[in-house]
Amino acid sequence: MPKLLQLNPEYRDYVWGGARLKPGSAPIAEAWVVYAEDRVAAGPWAGQTLGEIAQHSGPVLLGEPVMKRTGTQFPLLIKLLDCAQWLSLQVHPNDEQARRLEGPGFFGKTETWHVLEAEPGAQLIAGLKPGTSAETLAAAIRGGTIIDLAQYLPVKAGDSIFMRPGTVHALGPGLLMYEVQQSSDLTYRIWDWNRPQTGRRVSHIDKSLSVADPAAVGAVRPLPALAANDRQTLAACQYFTLDMVTASETQTLNTGGATFHALTVIGGQAEVICGDERVMLQRLESVLVPAASERYELRPITPCRVLKASVEPV
Repeated sequence: MPKLLQLNPEYRDYVWGGARLKPGSAPIAEAWVVYAEDRVAAGPWAGQTLGEIAQHSGPVLLGEPVMKRTGTQFPLLIKLLDCAQWLSLQVHPNDEQARRLEGPGFFGKTETWHVLEAEPGAQLIAGLKPGTSAETLAAAIRGGTIIDLAQYLPVKAGDSIFMRPGTVHALGPGLLMYEVQQSSDLTYRIWDWNRPQTGRRVSHIDKSLSVADPAAVGAVRPLPALAANDRQTLAACQYFTLDMVTASETQTLNTGGATFHALTVIGGQAEVICGDERVMLQRLESVLVPAASERYELRPITPCRVLKASVEPV
């Protein structure tokens, strides 16, 4: 049974994408690096998707506490986003709204962003101006003037932003982002910077009106002070926990058998070792440690920073 799973990312080529995620290719907007439909790159589970593995080996991959909450569905989606232009102004539903609007089996979309790179002056939208009423919001969505109510936030590398469902938001140009979210791709597009609507990019006015919360805002949390060998929680909620791990010497981590760990190197190089298995990771590469793997080591090749996403018991 594999103790470490390397995955083949899925790439998405939306109109706002840049050139940092897959150099030499056409502009790439997103790399879905840990996702239910990602396929294992090597080993005895090579070619299988995470979703398939979760179906037949749920406790091994996910851990019993995770299965009690979301069954055998792989519960997270982790992306890298390269923003060369503004993303659409959009909003996501919560679990109840997702079921009501889309049907049984759908999940909402709670997410956290972590800024990997930010050009000078980079900003994003995370909520609306204070005092915006529900009536004003509805009129602005229907009238196409919602951007006039947007709350812009400057950001820099190392910042984290927790985004609860109902928050009107958009990422701006010059940002390279890490995103962890519920395993849902429900996005209701409100406004798209006057780009023409196409079959792939349509507006969702009625659904946006059903879920947008004028009081919901995203708060920017600067990177906490980190020692050379440290672990700090950047975001935590019922759906996921996101930690930053720094290593200048070997660090020992443990899933406890309760949850998988999804590791993404965001600075330096590292080797992940579990039993007789080992995976070398360059910057922006990821590995999944199944829950049953339990104790493993993070060995820095050069001093490194790693984002660790998990679903911790609550």
